[in-house]
Amino acid sequence: MTSLAGESEARRIVALARGWLGEEIASAAPLAGGLGLRSFFRVRTASGRSAIARVEAEEDPAGRPPGIPPEPPLEPIRALLERAGLPVPKSLARAPGVDLLEDFGDESLATFAACAARPETERRVAHALDLLPRLQRLRDDGSGVEAFARRLDAPYFAYKADLFARYSLPEALGRAPRASEEAALRDAFAWIGEQAARAPQRLSHRDFQSQNLLVRADGSLGLIDLQGAFLAPPEYDFVCLLRDSYLELSERFVASELARVRPALPDAPSARELEARFELLTLTRKGKDHARFLYAAKERGDARYQAFAPRTARVLGRAARRAAGFDARIARLSELLSHWADA
Repeated sequence: MTSLAGESEARRIVALARGWLGEEIASAAPLAGGLGLRSFFRVRTASGRSAIARVEAEEDPAGRPPGIPPEPPLEPIRALLERAGLPVPKSLARAPGVDLLEDFGDESLATFAACAARPETERRVAHALDLLPRLQRLRDDGSGVEAFARRLDAPYFAYKADLFARYSLPEALGRAPRASEEAALRDAFAWIGEQAARAPQRLSHRDFQSQNLLVRADGSLGLIDLQGAFLAPPEYDFVCLLRDSYLELSERFVASELARVRPALPDAPSARELEARFELLTLTRKGKDHARFLYAAKERGDARYQAFAPRTARVLGRAARRAAGFDARIARLSELLSHWADA
């Protein structure tokens, strides 16, 4: 569905929300979105109630691999997580292409961390990580949740490699890459995909990062952007948050949190398995993130995320150095990213 734009879209939201909420609507103000193309509005009623209108948009063809179907709608994954007691927004009403949701406020864990003392940030990150064992225990209940038929598989790793080769590898090398260097990158990402396929497959939020964790008025965390969930190795969501491009987390804290939460995971991988997959998935997940930051600036003229590219590059370079002993293909990738490791 192609969403209407600007004031026309706001008028449409007002008309729908009036019927849903049963009272006059005072305003429908657009909210800043992320790298996705969906639009969001905060709807306020005359009595002061508020809700978030989430409006679908025509997808960005660069946002998913060829051969992978588009993201499913928000329902029924939201309802499954709500039934499981996870902190997701309540659904207030739905219409084709629009969801009216509980308003969790504007403060994400990313914006909170920008102003908070490190211990407070770490405490909330730890609380967020405690959600992951609960998420990973969920099973298909027959309610039609497509996430259980989707998984982090070879086409995803090929897509991440393509993005990285096009946008990020020239930055890492300081020049256009040679064909052999691009091939080495693709080989490394494909090998990581093979290791991921051998791991236990558990329900993953897929974008469990600080911009999708909202700090609610009572200080608790709320989880948004749920529709991309799929099956992935247990470490995937840990990578999203502990290697978050928008947070500065110490390596000591990262290691201690992995050790703390690991025994609570349903599959409880060994410390060695978890650490290895954590570093390898860092390379592909953060490689994709870095490339998307550059893509947004170059192709869309959206430079909001460029400031986070250097931090993400350092994470990639250092993860590649730590993982270099796992396989010759990763060692070669580490060489390609060596400049970043020393930044």
